[in-house]
Amino acid sequence: MIGDLFRHNKYMAVVWLLLRLYLGITWLTLGIGKMTGGFSAEGFLSNAVANPVMREGSAVYPNYVAFLENFALPNADVINFIIPLGEVLVGLGLIVGVLTSFAAFFAIVMNMSFLMAGTVSTNPWMIALTFLLLVAGANAGRFGGDRWVLPYMKKKLGLKYPAAAGS
Repeated sequence: MIGDLFRHNKYMAVVWLLLRLYLGITWLTLGIGKMTGGFSAEGFLSNAVANPVMREGSAVYPNYVAFLENFALPNADVINFIIPLGEVLVGLGLIVGVLTSFAAFFAIVMNMSFLMAGTVSTNPWMIALTFLLLVAGANAGRFGGDRWVLPYMKKKLGLKYPAAAGS
C-alpha cells in the first residue's frame, strides 16, 4: 500500500520533485564549492586513518580504514577530483531528474563513505531523505528527465525498470 503510494501516485511525485530539488541543490552547491575552493581531501583522509571510528578499543570499519590508507591516501589527487565531480553529477542528476535512482544511489554511497570515515554532520539526514527517492523508483523522476529517458532506455537498450503509473 505505501509502496504503491510512493511509486505510482502523481501527487507524491510532486513531493519527490521538491525533495529532489532540495537534495540536488545541496549536492551541487557542495560540489561546486569544492571545485572552486581549492579542495583537498588529504587532511580528511589522513585524519580518518589516524582516528578511525572505534568501539570498545577496536576499529568499527577496519576494511574501510585499510582502503583509505592503502588506496585513497596514495591516490589523493584522484580522490580530490572524484569527490567534487561526483557531488556535482549527483546534484545535477537529482535537479533535472535524469537517472534519479542512480543519482540517489551514489548520493547514499558518498554519504556512507563520509560516515564510515567518522564524519556525522548532515549525512544521516541526507541518507534518510535520499532513501525515500530510491523507494519511489521511477516516480521520483516523473516530473523530470526520467519521463523521457527511462522509456528511451527501455525501448532502445532493452532495459527494464519499474515505470511510474501514468508515465
